Amino acid sequence: MRVVHCGCAGDRHWYADIDDAEDPQPDDPFWYVDGCASQAQALETACEQLQALSGRVFRGDHLLRVLD
Repeated sequence: MRVVHCGCAGDRHWYADIDDAEDPQPDDPFWYVDGCASQAQALETACEQLQALSGRVFRGDHLLRVLD
């Protein structure tokens, strides 16, 4: 999981994504959220999604990337 404080065009916000070590670039993660108002919001949202993805992997589901 990655959480980043962004400053695009003067708009300060938080971004989070979930990716793996095999593809560390932020171009095609398994999941992402952008525009969070706080670090806490980005972390909480990402942790909830990580738990959901973990459950899917445990069941044997194949995880798709955002662009798949």
